[in-house]
Amino acid sequence: MQSTVHDRQHIQIVIETALLVATEPLGLHDLKKLFAEELRADLLNEVLEAIQQAWRGRGVELVKLSSGWRFRARLEFQPYLDRLNPEKPPRYSRAVMETLAIIAYKGPLTRGEIEEIRGVTVSTQIVKTLEERNWIEIVGYRETPGRPGLYATTKAFLDDMGLKSRTELPALAELGQLVVPEAEPAQ
Repeated sequence: MQSTVHDRQHIQIVIETALLVATEPLGLHDLKKLFAEELRADLLNEVLEAIQQAWRGRGVELVKLSSGWRFRARLEFQPYLDRLNPEKPPRYSRAVMETLAIIAYKGPLTRGEIEEIRGVTVSTQIVKTLEERNWIEIVGYRETPGRPGLYATTKAFLDDMGLKSRTELPALAELGQLVVPEAEPAQ
């Protein structure tokens, strides 16, 4: 499809509108569905870049995540938005965060390999917590006796962390602020 300036503006408005009202990131495949005629991927990427430019310097930005494009509040404005919803985000135990970090940085791996790295048994509750949050999933099975599942992080995990891929993971030291200190044993 050859696009005139008018057509391109219309395409940009339609895509911008869809991204603003979407509850989940939208990939190029999803964005192509907005139009009856076939749009080239390079045209869509140009339009997405134009939208990013148009929103530059505002409180909201268009970002590309692992599963697609989404608008989000710029990080420097998050303290203001937190006042609207004073609930604290969920905090996770050290065991949950260690397990997640091992899977994110070293995965895919089996539960046994995770336990070997952590030096302790990984409880079923830890795995269940991460699966319920949709941050990990079994992506295959090791070709060894018992065929243990291989755990890896999901696109939802990357999206929740604001990342396009695992290569953008922060240094492990930065994860400490999310960890709840272990409760001291009662005496």
